[in-house]
Amino acid sequence: MPYLRALGRAFALAAFSLLSWVDVLIQLITFALLCVGLVFFFGPTMLWARGRSATMRALAGRWCGVEVEAPYSPEPPEPVRERDGWYRDGNQLYKRAFWIRWQHRLTWAMEDPASTREFAWQLVNPLCTLLLPVAVLLGGPAVLRGYGRWTRWWIGPRPPVEPTRKKWLHRHLEALGHQAGLFAVSVVQLVFSVFQLGVMVFFMPLAAPVVLWNRTLTDTLRREAGNWTGVRIPRPYLPPPGLPVPRADGLYQVGRQLYEEPFWPVQHARTRWVYRDRATWRDLAGSLLVPLVSFVLILPTLALLGRSLTGIAALWIWRPFVSPRVEWFPLPEVTTHLGALAQTPVLLAMAAAGLAPAPWLARQQARFARLWFGPTESTRLAQRVERLKQTRSDVTVTQAAELRRIERDLHDGIQSRLVAMGMKLGAVEALVDTDPAAAKRLAAELRASSSEALTELRVLIRGIHPPVLSERGLLDAVRALALDSPLKTQVTGSLPGRVEEPVEACAYFAVSELLGNAAKHGAKRVSIELGFADGLLTVVATDDGPGGANPALGSGLRGIERRLGGFDGRLTLTSPIGGPTKATLEIPCQIDQEPSSPKTSTSSETA
Repeated sequence: MPYLRALGRAFALAAFSLLSWVDVLIQLITFALLCVGLVFFFGPTMLWARGRSATMRALAGRWCGVEVEAPYSPEPPEPVRERDGWYRDGNQLYKRAFWIRWQHRLTWAMEDPASTREFAWQLVNPLCTLLLPVAVLLGGPAVLRGYGRWTRWWIGPRPPVEPTRKKWLHRHLEALGHQAGLFAVSVVQLVFSVFQLGVMVFFMPLAAPVVLWNRTLTDTLRREAGNWTGVRIPRPYLPPPGLPVPRADGLYQVGRQLYEEPFWPVQHARTRWVYRDRATWRDLAGSLLVPLVSFVLILPTLALLGRSLTGIAALWIWRPFVSPRVEWFPLPEVTTHLGALAQTPVLLAMAAAGLAPAPWLARQQARFARLWFGPTESTRLAQRVERLKQTRSDVTVTQAAELRRIERDLHDGIQSRLVAMGMKLGAVEALVDTDPAAAKRLAAELRASSSEALTELRVLIRGIHPPVLSERGLLDAVRALALDSPLKTQVTGSLPGRVEEPVEACAYFAVSELLGNAAKHGAKRVSIELGFADGLLTVVATDDGPGGANPALGSGLRGIERRLGGFDGRLTLTSPIGGPTKATLEIPCQIDQEPSSPKTSTSSETA
């Protein structure tokens, strides 16, 4: 009876799994709609397909005896209404939470690694389950339990894997995929650049929004080139124009024309901005040249790899089952298994020769893209001037707030204690002759008050510039922060010498703020890595919190940005919904090439 029950369940699982192909077809259709701008269908379709997977997990537990838990990351939190009644997402305000909720859920579903595994399982599972009844007929209920474990491996939770060095074949196949990805993105950019050029020539009033929209595609290429090859391509565009300033009579002037409203002056300024920006024309030229160069660079790898794979297929699939004679120039004709075995190593070597330069060729693709899509010297200068304007005002505001804080702490703390101590000294002078015992008690209270005032003064000084920075340097100061943190914190890295004191203080307080944010938002573990290269101090803090951090919504992160801005530093934050959160601090500075303290080590961890 268990044997027949297992066979019936195998047939039921095979029939049910065929519905996964319907899910795959619907997801592909909605993804195509997403590519043409109809964005409202892909996210719900992915979540709807998860229902089929949930049913399969339940059947695996009920029929196969293998419990399979849901592998998905936690859902994004609900948007919170602000005091003024608006919902905020970045720099956008919404009257209702629907759009924010939909965006967050779409990002959550698309960026979850379990979604990729689930889609692959939906493709592969029906093929395997069609053979499941035959396997159960031969192997009995044990095969059904094996299928349950196979299902758990595909659509069940997976423990976090420690990063290890990838194997040679994995790295080079991945590099080939990166080459193909860069080529595909550049082809899409070429298509839309042709449309942009037509708009700029024949429909000038629409040029600004079309150019800005097309720049998002170029930004995608820049971002993926950095993620895939490590070649960073900064944005080269000039800062956008500011709002027009009215004349004394309240009108807005553009050339010889006056306007009552600022709409048309703004449009004129934006149009002039995109036409006069050399990066706009460099993007158009690069959109034509980058696909050509990418095709030339990927062609040798594809030719050698394709020749190798087709040759192996001809030797071991076509020759045994279709035609007994195979001839590939310049290799000799093959009619026997021995000849096929002799030519197979040659074809494998051809595949290896095609894959060997793939990482280098991918970097060359990205470097050529940087040549056209990266900033020129004049653009860098204009961007630096604009950034200095912004950071100057931020530094002024931050310094004023810091002075007010110090003044408030002195006034409310130490100053009040010193005034009280002065009054008690006067009482001691009055009582020393008439009531010596009371004078002694007041003197004891004065001693305790002086100790408390000294402690408060030390805390205040530590808040201005911690003594551990002056005594031990930045690396050990960060380790001291890690020891005081309630999180399990690991500090790694090394510095070739002492960093400039203002930069040390900036990095120290920024790390302190990041640790506080991680603890406040539920993280358990934090890793901090410090390094210095090419005149740039880099601090990378990664925590396992729920993610979703946004500098535009957090006063702490915004404060870190203002603090770094005073040193022309940058905060780069990566925090997808579900985590992890990775904050990278980059501060240009000089370093004193003195021998490090003998107490300095390369790693520290708190339990």
